[in-house]
Amino acid sequence: MKRSGGWTAAEPTVGEMQLDERSSLRRVAGLSTELTDITEVEYRQLRLERVVLVGVWTTGSSAQADASMTELAALAETAGSEVLEGLIQRRDKPDPATYIGSGKAEELRAVVLETGADTVICDGELTPAQLTALEKVVKVKVIDRTALILDIFAQHATSREGKAQVALAQMEYMLPRLRGWGESMSRQAGGRAGSNGGVGLRGPGETKIETDRRRIRERMAKLRREIREMKTARDTMRARRTSSGIPSVAIVGYTNAGKSSLMNALTGAGLLVQDALFATLDPTTRRADLDDGREVVFTDTVGFVRHLPTQLVEAFRSTLEEVTDADLLLHVVDGSDALPGEQIKAVREVITDVIKEQGTTAPPELLVVNKIDALDPMALTRLRGQLPDAAFVSARAGLGIDELRDRLAEVLGGLDAEISILLPYSRGDLLARIHADGRIIDSTHEEGGTRVHARVPHSLAAALSEYAHAGGADSNGHVE
Repeated sequence: MKRSGGWTAAEPTVGEMQLDERSSLRRVAGLSTELTDITEVEYRQLRLERVVLVGVWTTGSSAQADASMTELAALAETAGSEVLEGLIQRRDKPDPATYIGSGKAEELRAVVLETGADTVICDGELTPAQLTALEKVVKVKVIDRTALILDIFAQHATSREGKAQVALAQMEYMLPRLRGWGESMSRQAGGRAGSNGGVGLRGPGETKIETDRRRIRERMAKLRREIREMKTARDTMRARRTSSGIPSVAIVGYTNAGKSSLMNALTGAGLLVQDALFATLDPTTRRADLDDGREVVFTDTVGFVRHLPTQLVEAFRSTLEEVTDADLLLHVVDGSDALPGEQIKAVREVITDVIKEQGTTAPPELLVVNKIDALDPMALTRLRGQLPDAAFVSARAGLGIDELRDRLAEVLGGLDAEISILLPYSRGDLLARIHADGRIIDSTHEEGGTRVHARVPHSLAAALSEYAHAGGADSNGHVE
């Protein structure tokens, strides 16, 4: 499309189109047709508008407690809420009845009345009894951190697999929290007809809430079957990438650390980039060439967070398996965060759990501290001292990207095997793979074929092992 000045309008990227679509719908505060007298089972669909945050500080420093509440506020804003107030209480452990104790619950009720909030968000996973008891005191909807994260995932999931995984996680969370009211529940007769009082109390033997639970379990079973089928397709594509011999790099990290921005900077993928938590959920794979000519496959994975709901870890297990099969983990850290060490710890905990479940060994890790353009020189110097082996970049400003590419080439080169072989001229296909997947140090043409001295991935070195004896290499593939 030509403009009058001769400029050509650039085609929007996939990420830009997704961001426009996401921004096209907004919640309108105050517009609600929800009935006040609920007579059916409440499915607890989130209707977050004006919220008050509440947390319980049990362990750690005050800075960690403040960081946790700040993160909860960011989660609430990402879900489309307006945060009005935040309360935190120092306790040895959460109150088993109301999470924050009866006195603090009354204080919370006063804050709700003063601010006009319609939702309270708790910084923790509450039991069904705690949710019910706290709602009775504050008299507005109460949700916990897990429900909030699940709501964000439901908003941001785009692929069929992602939507199925989120739906399964929501149902696992919802199942023990279903509630029923009076007339909506059928009466049960119990063991013998009339044993619970005789006439008037005989019933069909299944309450309305139990019917809903049974339907949810059936739906969960169907979703698990669908996810298993999609996992088979994902495993097939992953096996194909592995067999190609091209090294794979999984980009992992805390949510909003800049994984998608770094993926765009390294590959030009044009992924959706938004200053929000869990902006992208669906893993994306792209190929790119390093400066030494080596081809690499990058995979952008779902972000992690402190206390990531176990339902999500289970539902997204097939997606997280991308991490276990990678040759290298590119662990992205938000350098502008107040506690980057806590981010690193939270990510490694989830990765360790997934790797233990798979029974594999952890891939090597390269730490990448992102957003250095948002740091003052003193803070950046202090961070370099704390993480001396990390690469420091700004994906948005393009700082340190070339140095990161050099580090990637160096690390991936250390994962290769050095070979010296004599390839027959009839095996031009193998020579082409060496050119594509490895790095040729030296090559000469002889009467019996092409003598090649190169560094190649271990999978390709195994395929070339039958030609190694003619090249003067030892049993490990190294030149003698």
